[in-house]
Amino acid sequence: MAISNNVTRLLDSKKIAYTAFELPPEKLGAIETAEILNIPLEIVFKTIVVKRTNGKLILCVVPADSEVDLKAVAAFLGEKKVHVPTQAEAEAETGLQAGGISPLALLNKGFQVIVDDSVLMLPQMHISGGQRGLNIRIAPGDLIKLTKARTAPIAQFL
Repeated sequence: MAISNNVTRLLDSKKIAYTAFELPPEKLGAIETAEILNIPLEIVFKTIVVKRTNGKLILCVVPADSEVDLKAVAAFLGEKKVHVPTQAEAEAETGLQAGGISPLALLNKGFQVIVDDSVLMLPQMHISGGQRGLNIRIAPGDLIKLTKARTAPIAQFL
């Protein structure tokens, strides 16, 4: 039986179609997740916490084989500069462990969400389920609608 948590209960309550996948409970990167689940890397996304100059956090959702383009995020937000906080800061401010940070787990917590626009060409995507060891396959449109995300070209491919 797959893990049940606040994210899966929320998706169930909103009648949003998804599939939950159980993974090893240690911190895994998005590339490792794709390998374990034997799925194409292109559909696996990771959430990177980015901090604005005013201290507010943004959740940037980008493909597994990319990094957040901080200049693109800053330009999109109308900021001069944004930066990635340390892992400890990101965990403290989100209340989630790295490897389990997900916009689905942080709904109604005041986090702005930006999803790389490459997701718009995909029928399904994989994203963290809000804790280590849980991955969710969901339609990108459902994620965007539920999190009130905006899309922009914010990924810098490696």
